[in-house]
Amino acid sequence: MCNLYRMTKGTAEVAKLFAVEPGPATNYAHEVYPGLPGLVIADGRARAMHWGFPLVLTGKQGQQLKPKPVTNAREDKLLTPFWRDSFVHRRCLVPVSQWAEAEGEKGRMTRTWYGLPDTEVFAVAGLWRTSAEWGDVYTLVMVGGHPQMAEVHDRMPLILSHAAQSYWLEGTPDDALALCRTWEDAITVERTAERWAGGGSQPSQRNLL
Repeated sequence: MCNLYRMTKGTAEVAKLFAVEPGPATNYAHEVYPGLPGLVIADGRARAMHWGFPLVLTGKQGQQLKPKPVTNAREDKLLTPFWRDSFVHRRCLVPVSQWAEAEGEKGRMTRTWYGLPDTEVFAVAGLWRTSAEWGDVYTLVMVGGHPQMAEVHDRMPLILSHAAQSYWLEGTPDDALALCRTWEDAITVERTAERWAGGGSQPSQRNLL
């Protein structure tokens, strides 16, 4: 599942690209991590929300644990209780420049970035709601993985073409479910030496000898 993505454009520029009103000026990082603010297109505006629906689990002693951000919603789970109300009433678009997956052996995984050719910003399907814990929050909708990433992961974000975006935002739930398909065109693949967690890069093969 996707737990890291890039969004390299500012609020005003994204609002212009999606023909919506810019929300209040806000700060968000170019690399978006779970629980941090990201830019979302909802209700005709480009505005910041926190990435991840809060999930409150119960500890061994029956105590409530600190909520965890649920950043991805599988397309085959959209009508389950956790997601249903948001799927029916509050679908949104999430502007993305690239998303990342971890590649390699455990403990030495590096970041591989995926995107669309010649495209600086594209729309990923999302859901949003207002939470007591973190205010307005959003999640990405996930579908089956693209053949070009088959060796790394079997799921990917639901990318929406320009023509499909209005159906996702304004269509019926059946309209939206019909859009839940793996992206059919080519994607870009950028493998890096940057470690998935902890920062830094993998040492080169020459340094390992």
